[in-house]
Amino acid sequence: MNAITPGLAGHKGPRGDILVELKRAQPATAKELAVAFGVSTNAVRRHLKELEAEGLVVYAREQRGTGAPTYTYRLSEDGEALFPTQYGQALTDVLSFIARSDGRDAVRKMFADRFRAHAEQLRRELADATLQEKVEAVVRLLSQQGYMAAWSEEAGTVKLAQHNCAVRAAAEQFPEICAAEADFLREILESEVKRDSYIPEGCNSCQYSISREAEVTSAPEAPAGGPQRGNA
Repeated sequence: MNAITPGLAGHKGPRGDILVELKRAQPATAKELAVAFGVSTNAVRRHLKELEAEGLVVYAREQRGTGAPTYTYRLSEDGEALFPTQYGQALTDVLSFIARSDGRDAVRKMFADRFRAHAEQLRRELADATLQEKVEAVVRLLSQQGYMAAWSEEAGTVKLAQHNCAVRAAAEQFPEICAAEADFLREILESEVKRDSYIPEGCNSCQYSISREAEVTSAPEAPAGGPQRGNA
């Protein structure tokens, strides 16, 4: 719902759609992509072959269930690079300098201040809004910043997903960024927010579960010392 996909110059139409879908749900088979777009598997394979020739997708044999192995596709490093990032290595270098000069807490404060500015603006706009309206506003904001955000509802719990990390290189070294983001979501949504998956841990998306209960918690979602590897 309300997802805003990034602009992929030179890859409009079916090939662009396939790149975006792989970003959301890789690895995927040609059949799965065909079902998603309502076209034939052969049509999808033709586009995948073109994208593979451009070096944007790669494939591998994967065992699923008890049948014969199948081919699954995912974005290559060049394919991932088509999606927006914010300053990449330059941002990481700046944050490293700040951490060396003023400590890692200064990094968290920097992003907390950034998110606080967004929070103040949204609070004015969403003074009497429902939770859904607040989530929709947050999705728009995050998508405009390149995070490919979307939301859905499952069994009374709102799910907010970010299919692209616009600051991935920095977030892998400075999880303080992600902790500040989680605090921002709690503040704006005035709800309990729990991270279910995390891109720096190898997941396809950063996904949060948002309780409809108006219960705000302040526990950080990522430790200050570095990302912890484990089950997402």
